Amino acid sequence: MFKDPKPNEIENWSCVLETSTEFEAEMAKNYLNSLKIPSNILSKRDSAYSLNVGDMARVYLYVPTEFEGKARQAIEQWQSDESGEEE
Repeated sequence: MFKDPKPNEIENWSCVLETSTEFEAEMAKNYLNSLKIPSNILSKRDSAYSLNVGDMARVYLYVPTEFEGKARQAIEQWQSDESGEEE
């Protein structure tokens, strides 16, 4: 019945993070902002059912295509710092 949600194809923008919480997307956006990387959040959260986890609550973080590589590296570093992993 339902297909897995996928990020929208937005011209000149790339999805660098898919999450199930707006909080995590906001934290990542703030981290990218501190690195001077512009970003925007697209939430597909179904507010009619008050869902905040799972496939009906996907949140996507987009950056301009020219910042994609730098943003992906920054997100990866941020996530490893958050989980306490050492390199």
